[in-house]
Amino acid sequence: MKLRVSAVQYHLHTIGSFEEFAAQVTHYVKTAEEFEADFVLFPELFTTQLMSIGGGKRHPESLTIDELPAFTDSYKELFVSLAQQTGMHIIGGTHIIEEKGHLYNTAFLFYPDGRIGEQRKLHITPPEVKEWNMQAGDALHIFDTDKGKIAILICYDIEFPEIVRMARARGADVVFCPSCTDDRHGFHRVRYTCHARTIENQIYVVTTGTIGSLPTVDFMRGNYGQAAVITPNDVPFPPGGLLAVGEINHDMVITADLDLSLLQQVREKGSVTTWRDRRTDLYTDWS
Repeated sequence: MKLRVSAVQYHLHTIGSFEEFAAQVTHYVKTAEEFEADFVLFPELFTTQLMSIGGGKRHPESLTIDELPAFTDSYKELFVSLAQQTGMHIIGGTHIIEEKGHLYNTAFLFYPDGRIGEQRKLHITPPEVKEWNMQAGDALHIFDTDKGKIAILICYDIEFPEIVRMARARGADVVFCPSCTDDRHGFHRVRYTCHARTIENQIYVVTTGTIGSLPTVDFMRGNYGQAAVITPNDVPFPPGGLLAVGEINHDMVITADLDLSLLQQVREKGSVTTWRDRRTDLYTDWS
């Protein structure tokens, strides 16, 4: 089976209304639709752009993180509509939701038929805890689609090999990794571990990040991002493991075709067979 994926290098800049946000999102979705993508991925925390609208109770020039969940219904309505209109699966980056007084950094999968899947971030970075009081999710979800099984692991999550091993053991062939990093160090932590996960598990990883700046939004003033479609390092794939890659910190969408049959081929008779050769007598088999 083959599927086409697009990933958005989302440009963060100050806006004045939800309608401006919706217009920018729609532009990217329509771009992916023109390439006839099956899936389109937005970055982590890209809805923090809504905080720049301003009018916050404590900081009139911008909203605070605990005010962002007020946009959840409008965010969902926008993406449900776009998924239904285009017939694409849209991973709507991540958005901050509130439940029982707690904030969660949450990814949403919008199906073409109007269904919504949800994956909360499982590993929370120290700044997310200290500055935003973010809580961790407690479950990994595998999403069934008409193009196969996928998982969504958010930025820091991809740096933990155990959780990706669990996703692969439960049938995921493609991991989507929405990310948000503010400098080269953070960017390369995510990128290098994405490559490692494709080699360890013989899967595809599709990742992207935010670019641009939100001068009035604390902790979103710096962004360093690049989208990539990453493969195992074996003969059927590009030698560097990159099917497609964006220009660093440019406003753009990248697109590539994933052939799932090639994954099965390398798992069975690749130059190395890392999935088959795992030593479950020495360490836990998450299947």
